[in-house]
Amino acid sequence: MLNYEVKIGLVAMRRNATDRPRGTFLTWYSAEQRGERFVKYIEENFATDKVSFVDNKGIGIRDLVFDDKSAAEVIERFKTEKVDAVMIINCNFGNEEAAADIAKALGKPVLLWAPLDDEYYVDGMRPTDSQCGLFGVSRQFQRYHIPFSHLPCCRVESDEFREGFERFVRVACMVKNFTGLRIGQIGSRPTPFFSVIWNEGDLMEQFGIRIVALNFAMVEQRMKAAPELYADEIAEYEKYFTYNYKSDELTPKYIRPMATLAAVYKHLFDEFDLDVISAECWTATPLMFDGLAPCAVYGLLNDLGYMVSCESDMHCAMTMALLKCATLGEGKPLFGEFTVRHPENKNAELLWHCGPFPLSEKAPDSTARLVNQREWFRAKDGEYTVARIDRETGGRYVILPLTCKTTEGPQTHGTYIWGEFEDLQAVEDKLIDGPYIHHFVEMAGDYTGELREFCKYFPNLHVDMV
Repeated sequence: MLNYEVKIGLVAMRRNATDRPRGTFLTWYSAEQRGERFVKYIEENFATDKVSFVDNKGIGIRDLVFDDKSAAEVIERFKTEKVDAVMIINCNFGNEEAAADIAKALGKPVLLWAPLDDEYYVDGMRPTDSQCGLFGVSRQFQRYHIPFSHLPCCRVESDEFREGFERFVRVACMVKNFTGLRIGQIGSRPTPFFSVIWNEGDLMEQFGIRIVALNFAMVEQRMKAAPELYADEIAEYEKYFTYNYKSDELTPKYIRPMATLAAVYKHLFDEFDLDVISAECWTATPLMFDGLAPCAVYGLLNDLGYMVSCESDMHCAMTMALLKCATLGEGKPLFGEFTVRHPENKNAELLWHCGPFPLSEKAPDSTARLVNQREWFRAKDGEYTVARIDRETGGRYVILPLTCKTTEGPQTHGTYIWGEFEDLQAVEDKLIDGPYIHHFVEMAGDYTGELREFCKYFPNLHVDMV
């Protein structure tokens, strides 16, 4: 399962220069005071149940890394503590050799930051050149081919710092989980859907993604055993479907099979340590299980933290996992496809699917219904990230990050939003020019910055733009 906990290694640095008296240029004292203050502030203000820190206290001179020896000690500590990312703090000028050695040895996302140089003496001297050192460190990173993120020079207490640091944490979570992603493949693709073809070997070679093939014979066997094995869970899910929706006359006889399928899928996630599942749905499940549709089941699973992409769309499964990590596990990705244009608003599009959205994302003024086992409701209003990973002819992988804001539109069936884009015609042109199809993933909030930054750490995944 995806792990949304992120451990950040904090490295306070100074230049390996001569110690000078207080009140003069580029002093050790000023760097020491700043390093202690910044590390303390970050640890006290940004630690959460999902974000923790390892620092370099006790390493270097007065907790400042400045040479090969102190860099080696940091590397050993951070490897032992299994940090997920590193933050380099230039407390005066920093140290480009030590910073690059640490980043190269750990191979984790790196955030480079220099605090604002805001102290000047009456005689014109200044104790720090923190921004100046950024350029040396970044150039050394480039020579070592080290991808890195960068925070603008700012005060640690500023909103600018908070926004940039929290974005980096989300990116670190995305990077941590994407390499070695485990995706369950249930069934094959729907026969006419050549659009969702994907390359398993490519995904393994380029991203370390492992596909776990689970056929419908296995699902059928688990469905038979489930009533005895998972009786309590099935009863709980039956209540969920019964009490949270208004059902039509076709759905009630399927409530128990729907609850059973939900329990089976949940345990497949747990048994095979899956991060997300890509499943054949409307062409296979009804044939296997006497008309059972999985749509609302996928919505329930999503609310439980178990994501399933519809119609065997492996690339959407990858995108769902990526956007889930961008929210540190808090958000619920929607599987909504470009379907029809708004009849009156030239920049609005129906982002729709037959009924797999999580119920927690329902708009308060929309009634939740089950119609022949499919959810019918409109999702919450607001801003959404709209994204898809796909593979170009020739093998290059790309991701298209878009945003839209919900707008009013005709009521329709299934689960949906009407999304207004800045220039829908440009979006349509991009999708048709390729390599994209109609399936996209929506996530409440704007995470396009995180997606662009994430791609720095995967040179074989390129950001595409409209």
